[in-house]
Amino acid sequence: MEFIKYIFENFSENKLALTFTIIFLSFLTKYVLVILVRKYAKNKGEDKRDLVNNVKNVLNLVLIVSLFSLWAEEMQTFAFSIAAFSVAIVLATREFIQCVIGFFYLVSTRPFRIGDWIEVDHFVGEVSATDWIKTTLLEVNIQSYEYTGKTLFIPNNKLMTSPIKNLNFLKRYATHHFIITRDQSVNPFVFIDKIVENAKSYCADFYDVAVRYNHMIERRLEITIAGPDPHIKVSTTELGDTEIGITIFCPTERAIEIEQAIYADFMEHWYSEKNKDKAKFKFKGMATKE
Repeated sequence: MEFIKYIFENFSENKLALTFTIIFLSFLTKYVLVILVRKYAKNKGEDKRDLVNNVKNVLNLVLIVSLFSLWAEEMQTFAFSIAAFSVAIVLATREFIQCVIGFFYLVSTRPFRIGDWIEVDHFVGEVSATDWIKTTLLEVNIQSYEYTGKTLFIPNNKLMTSPIKNLNFLKRYATHHFIITRDQSVNPFVFIDKIVENAKSYCADFYDVAVRYNHMIERRLEITIAGPDPHIKVSTTELGDTEIGITIFCPTERAIEIEQAIYADFMEHWYSEKNKDKAKFKFKGMATKE
């Protein structure tokens, strides 16, 4: 017993050994907790990436506080010995310090969570992880609502100085807007009602869900947004061409599919009317000759 007590006392006084022990236990605890949370999430079919990310950050904080407490006296002595270089050190680590401050800013304001879609400086992506230095995004092409396969690493200090757009509502349903431009050889008002009817038929299977989701977004944001019925606006460009603006409120993963279907209907009606006009013009020409 005295031998064990002697070893324990020597071990507790050996700060280097204690440091390695604390680091080992911290990483082991983090590894076990992450596995348990992910296993629970898989069994329940839930997305627990936000909880996993928070567990990692909390354990990292506990590790840093523990190491600071253990080496407080040595660090204080070291700080006094480098007092003359403190300004240089602060300047050299300014970006790093700003990133750490940015992390506390994100934790306190919570502008987004893990899994949200955000836009920062024209970069759009899904938040996959955050830590003390950076925020990791899985890049999303906002035009097609698809993942590009690229990973973005944004320093936390950038999130304090740049506007953050939370696009989380777009992850499920999107107010998708696109424009069709043609020349003025055909009057689109002849068949525009048919295009609207077809657009409504493409949105019929999810119309009830879209209405509820649309109202939920309006209540949360306290604004009025377009939808869920399709909207079509006819205008002209600066060059005098006909411009058809179409807005639909639909599931994000079906936006491009519905857009292509409306494009196909429009082109079919447009060429049909153009061929009719050509036939009329040809008939009038023949009648004039006679």
